[in-house]
Amino acid sequence: MPIKIAIGSDHGGYLKKKELVSYLAGGYKVVDVGCHSEDSCDYPDYAGKVAALVSANKVDKGILLCGTGIGMSITANKFAKVRAAVCWNVKTAGLASEHNNANVLCLSGRFIPLNTLKKMVKKWIATPFAGGRHLRRINKIRNIEKKQAGMKGSRD
Repeated sequence: MPIKIAIGSDHGGYLKKKELVSYLAGGYKVVDVGCHSEDSCDYPDYAGKVAALVSANKVDKGILLCGTGIGMSITANKFAKVRAAVCWNVKTAGLASEHNNANVLCLSGRFIPLNTLKKMVKKWIATPFAGGRHLRRINKIRNIEKKQAGMKGSRD
């Protein structure tokens, strides 16, 4: 069964998301949660949709694009079991998977060329999690997540 990937963007990442959907459809099951135009919209709406699918194990991985990838990452990391990484090149995309077991890749739709984005996505998907000392660190993140889940209210 092919890997199932949810993908979403705001208007800043829409055109590149559209291209990545076509690119991924050749070998993966792709769930496109939107947006579906260049009309202005709010990145938390789409980050939340992808992160909810990843958090609930309804997809294997998620990809998010906005102008920089940063807003998407901030939003996605609010969800349990989501490890969203903003990556800017092929090397960081591979390390996000290898060291951080990132299950959501957050990308810039404005500052990274499409060809580089494709290479980044390919590297991220193909790179296995190394485990070992990195698993110890992921487990520490999980423990922090569990503690925070018990707290109520906003950090603001």
